[in-house]
Amino acid sequence: MDFPTQARTVPKTLMASILLLLVLLMPALQITGAQSVGVCYGRNGNNLPSETEVVDLYKSNGIGRMRIYEPHEPTYQALKGSNIELTVTIPNNKLQGLTDAAAATDWVQENVQAYWPDVKFKYIAVGNEVQPTDPETQYLLPAIQNIHGAIVAANLQGQIKVSTAIDATLLGNSFPPSAGKYSDAAKSFITPVINFLASNGAPLLVNVYPYFSYINNPAQIDLAYALFTSDGITTPDGVKYQNLFDALLDAQYSALEKANASNMEIVVSESGWPSEGTSGTPKRPGKAIETYLFAMFDENTKGGDEVEKHFGIFSPKILSCARCMDAPIIWAMG
Repeated sequence: MDFPTQARTVPKTLMASILLLLVLLMPALQITGAQSVGVCYGRNGNNLPSETEVVDLYKSNGIGRMRIYEPHEPTYQALKGSNIELTVTIPNNKLQGLTDAAAATDWVQENVQAYWPDVKFKYIAVGNEVQPTDPETQYLLPAIQNIHGAIVAANLQGQIKVSTAIDATLLGNSFPPSAGKYSDAAKSFITPVINFLASNGAPLLVNVYPYFSYINNPAQIDLAYALFTSDGITTPDGVKYQNLFDALLDAQYSALEKANASNMEIVVSESGWPSEGTSGTPKRPGKAIETYLFAMFDENTKGGDEVEKHFGIFSPKILSCARCMDAPIIWAMG
C-alpha cells in the first residue's frame, strides 16, 4: 500500500467510523464462503505474535487465504499442512535480479519448490504497485516472464499463477467506471504485462482502497457511498452502483477491456474496506470477488503517516479484535 502524502491525513472520527464498519462487515464475509476471502499478513511491527500463532489465528477464524510481502522461512514453516492458500510477493527491489532466467529459476526452487506441496502457493505477485516513473518498470515484464517460466519448468503452472499487483493510480480516468482507462504514462509498461498475463490465464492483482478515494475527494464522494451504507448512485451512463468499492473495481475492468483483455479476472490483493462479495459488480454480476483484506495486524513500525500503522483487524498484543475495544473474537468468517 503506497499513497500520496496528502491522502494520509485522516480525521480521527472518520477513521473510527471506518474501522467500525470493517468489524460490522466481517461476519458478512461468511456469505461468500472463506474460499473467496483472504487477509494480508504484514510484519512491520515489533510486537507481533509468532508465526505459529498467526497461522492458528487464520485457521481458528476460517480465513483460508494469506498474502505475504516477501518470502519468509518462519511463515512457510508455520503454514505447512495448514491448507491455507498463499500469495507471496516479490519486492520491487528484487525485480532487476530476476531479469536473469537462472536467478528466477533459483528463486522458484528456493522459495516455492522447497516447500511445495506442504505450503499451498496460489499466486506469486511479481512486484507491488510499480509506478510509471519507477526504474523497476523496465524490469517488471522480464521478471514476470522468467518467474512464470520457472514455474512452468517445475510443472506447477496448473497450481500457481504468476502476476503483479497494481494500484488505482495507474488509471488516467475512473469515472464513470465505464470510462476507466490506463493513463498514457502507465500504458507503455502495463499493457505488455497485461498481454502476457492474459496469454497465460493469470488474473491481474489490484489493490483497491475506497477509503483513500474518498479522502482525496470528499466534496464529490458521499461518505455513505464509500461506507457501503447508501442507496447507491446512478452514473451518467445510467449504471447503478451501490458502493464505491464496486465502482472502483469496474473502472479497472473497463481499463482491461480497453487494453483488449476483457476476459481477464481481477483479484483484489488489498482492500481496507472489503466488498461483501455476494452480488458482484455491474460488470461482473453474481460473481464473488476474491478479496484480500489489508491487514491482519496493526503494524507499529510501518513507514509513512500514522494511519498506515492502523489497518489491522486484530491487535497484535493480545490477539483480540482491535476494532471491538479489545473484546474477544466472537465471530467466524466461514
